[in-house]
Amino acid sequence: MSRPTVAIVGRPNVGKSTLVNRIIGRREAIVEERPGVTRDRKEVDAEWLGHEFRLLDTGGWMAGGDTLDDKVTAQSERAMEDSDVILLVLDATIGVTPDDEQVAQQLRRSKTPVLVVANKVDDASHEATIWELLGLGMGNPFPVSALHGLGTGDLLDAVVALLPDATDEPDEEDDRMYAVTIVGRPNVGKSTLFNRLIGEERAVVHDRPGTTRDTIDTIVETESGPIKFIDTAGMRRKARIDEDTEYYSLVRALNAVDKSDVALLVIDATIGVTHQDQRLAERVDGAGCPIVILLNKWELLDTDEREKIAVDLERKLSFLGEPLALRISALTGKGVNRLWPALQEAVGAYRTRIPTREVNKVIRAAQAAQPAPHGARVLYATQGATDPPTFTLFSNREVPTTYMRYLERSLREAFSLGSTPIKLRVRKRSD
Repeated sequence: MSRPTVAIVGRPNVGKSTLVNRIIGRREAIVEERPGVTRDRKEVDAEWLGHEFRLLDTGGWMAGGDTLDDKVTAQSERAMEDSDVILLVLDATIGVTPDDEQVAQQLRRSKTPVLVVANKVDDASHEATIWELLGLGMGNPFPVSALHGLGTGDLLDAVVALLPDATDEPDEEDDRMYAVTIVGRPNVGKSTLFNRLIGEERAVVHDRPGTTRDTIDTIVETESGPIKFIDTAGMRRKARIDEDTEYYSLVRALNAVDKSDVALLVIDATIGVTHQDQRLAERVDGAGCPIVILLNKWELLDTDEREKIAVDLERKLSFLGEPLALRISALTGKGVNRLWPALQEAVGAYRTRIPTREVNKVIRAAQAAQPAPHGARVLYATQGATDPPTFTLFSNREVPTTYMRYLERSLREAFSLGSTPIKLRVRKRSD
């Protein structure tokens, strides 16, 4: 990682995510007035007085909880190990709890600098409460109000004074990188796949639906260059979203899709293609990025079930054109290696630029084979943009929608664009 890293840790509901949002100046981390909302280890870029660094927002450190709590705690501990500075956030209105003592005991063994943050000091009358925190033996606490911004400037001054110098990467590296978002219904194996692809446990994986609350991303170096993988929360129908947290998770997932170069639609092969899978596919297709379908848990199916899901794909997702569908097991890794060439192919098609002469050659051949009804005719065509391929057609009159689909199919087949979305724009021009 080229930039120094600051980890924000502490027990649940002390204001860690609120502090993250305050430092970066926007609502990136999901915040709700109940413990356990943040579960994954999320990275965001931050800057203070010209110093750039990465913030690691973590789930609450919880000792002696259930299996999910243990995994969230493990993510916090990993963040402590990976950071250059650690911010231990405490709730000044409550004081030091046994869980705070346990976190502090672990941090005292760390060689990484630790700053104690006394949060929820909303005015001067509450500053006296912070001195109880001196008993942790970790230096003077910084009184702040993450909600209102009080004291955060002094805290950040202390943070950047402890940070090593950043080593910026060349701009060309970013130009070659593309984003791949993993989407799907809750509990279909997205986070297991995410961890498999990036080679470490960044996302909390548990068999409880809705474990992932936020979008998290990691850049992976591959033979084709760096790829940014984005794990998203499971998407449900809006009618079934009954929590503010789920609503903001959905919004972030949809935003990630809108900014993606490729979307990996993970489907639970043991259940088949559901109505919600169809709706998700429509949403991703509408965003204009290519889709690679991943049939997860494939190893659990017998021959009849495999034949059934093949029919399901053709019948229920036919509107996607010819999407690539890979049979995988995110848990064991079987079949996942085939994803790399599939991504390269999908991005290559997404960024394809076709010479104008070749575009017109295909359009003329298509019209010769099947003329448009009512005397409509495309006089000239050119590709105006990529990401996705976008073509402008100049016609003598309005071209029927059904014929536009025919021309789109002709372009797709001629230039091997697969399931990549194609945009066609028509401008009427007189002969």
